[in-house]
Amino acid sequence: MSDGTLATVRRGIALSPELRPGLAGTIALALVQMGGRVAVPIAVQQGIDHGIRGADGPDLGFVVEVVAFTFVALVISTIAGYLMTRRLFTVSETALGALRSRTFRHIHDLSMLHQQSERRGSMVSRVTSDVDQISQFLQFGGVQLLLSAGQLLVSTLVMFIYSWQLTLVVLLAFGPSVVIIRLFQKRLGAVYRSVRERTGVMLGAVAESVVGAMVIRAYGVGGRTEQRLDTSIERLRVAQQRALRTSVTSFSSGEIGAGLALAAVVVIGTLLGVGGGLSVGELTAFLFLVTLFIQPVQIATDMLNEAQNAVAGWRRVLDVLDLDPDVADPDDEGVDLPPGPLSVRFGDVSFRYPGGPIVLADVDLDLAARRKYAVVGETGSGKTTFAKLLTRLMDPASGEVLLSGTPLTSVRFSSLRSRVVMVPQDGFLFDATVAENIRFAAPALTDADLRAAFTELGLADWADGLPAGLDTPVGERGEALSVGERQLVALVRAYVADPDLLVLDEATSAVDPATEVRLQRALDTVTRGRTTVAIAHRLSTAQSADEVIVVDAGRVVQRGPHAALVAEEGSIYAKLYASWLEQTR
Repeated sequence: MSDGTLATVRRGIALSPELRPGLAGTIALALVQMGGRVAVPIAVQQGIDHGIRGADGPDLGFVVEVVAFTFVALVISTIAGYLMTRRLFTVSETALGALRSRTFRHIHDLSMLHQQSERRGSMVSRVTSDVDQISQFLQFGGVQLLLSAGQLLVSTLVMFIYSWQLTLVVLLAFGPSVVIIRLFQKRLGAVYRSVRERTGVMLGAVAESVVGAMVIRAYGVGGRTEQRLDTSIERLRVAQQRALRTSVTSFSSGEIGAGLALAAVVVIGTLLGVGGGLSVGELTAFLFLVTLFIQPVQIATDMLNEAQNAVAGWRRVLDVLDLDPDVADPDDEGVDLPPGPLSVRFGDVSFRYPGGPIVLADVDLDLAARRKYAVVGETGSGKTTFAKLLTRLMDPASGEVLLSGTPLTSVRFSSLRSRVVMVPQDGFLFDATVAENIRFAAPALTDADLRAAFTELGLADWADGLPAGLDTPVGERGEALSVGERQLVALVRAYVADPDLLVLDEATSAVDPATEVRLQRALDTVTRGRTTVAIAHRLSTAQSADEVIVVDAGRVVQRGPHAALVAEEGSIYAKLYASWLEQTR
């Protein structure tokens, strides 16, 4: 293996400590199994030289003893092989299950910036197809490589005992093949990395076309979507073919080496036999041993493409694990938020997306506890970025955000997520029932608690009107419900979480008037007594806030009560409000 490949394997094993326990026992079982295979040529040699060609003529009893011994050896070998394979399967599944979980958790810990910089399908492929490829290799290729290594070692030792001259002939015959395989290995690593990358792209295209099926049909772009899928599939096919061509070339070199070795052993072995250096039984046994030697070499060249495919998958997993979360949990080194209502301070906060312009600049704000604030501004003014910084989905480029005087960067996630809740604009729901979605925020809630929550928010009649009440399935991403109904469920989920700071990314956007009335009534209850920051796309939200914060081109340009800001003739807020009134008429 190349240095890069070995380094990847070493790192992969280091990140999967579950692979190491019992490894010595597994290798010992592999050697026992190999011993059973080598018993056959030894039995053949003994049977021919001391049984069939014995000094006093054929000895049938000795032949029977040799056959019985060989049978027992093969039974032991089979049992050892079964135990070894079972151990390897169990250990590899345990280890790779842990690796899959570790990779998923790491992806989940990455900031929104990291997650948005790569296609979702490619991210998903790291914990699915890439880990599957590693699993397939460890469970099948790994078994073969263990057996092959043991078989190669044992057969070489026994060959050397029979004839060191013929053993050197065999090794020299395979010398060129080893050099060729070494040369092809680096190229195999590159082509199989390309295969894994193209697999991620294809999975991303497939996932997008499934999730966006409604939009695709609505806009009649099925043809273009199919073309995009066909292109990703074709590129994967081309990458697979390139990898297989490279692999076949490497495998063929092993075949040539095998042919040369057998031919050389027959010729030179015959000459040695004629000269009295080898008996008939020994030469026959040696030919059996050459076959045992050739088999693992051929398997090794065949397994090389499997190994490189797995290593390519391992590299892609390691690439993700090497990403340091830029929004890291301080964990044991962090602190908990102080008890009681939470106040907010933005201290000269600025933020920009990588390679982009400033989104927020020098934001300096103090928000008192238990008050309702609305953040308004035109599209692209930085409102949503403000919410993400407040909930620490991202960290500012400069300045700091504090809750009740505590810098967010020093707050443990366990404390932050239990005290601060954000309701996003899309009201994302999991593929479960209404009740199960709400229990994501409070798993201990009883059915009675759920019913009480809906009643307190004035939504009991709506829940009763669902096909199966609170046991109604919401479908993937909540698509069995309307946009407004998804927002209602998301709002109840936030309510039962009982946060001290509630951040709403316009919970009433894109809903019908009747649902907006329901939402607004529920919001009044949800926001009562807690600090609330609402990203307001509809200025009706701003009207009910204690104070409005106006953002323009990333800067806070106004703040104050709705009535006072509207009265500032010619101000940005007054213009926004006038435009909104015009649109709602």
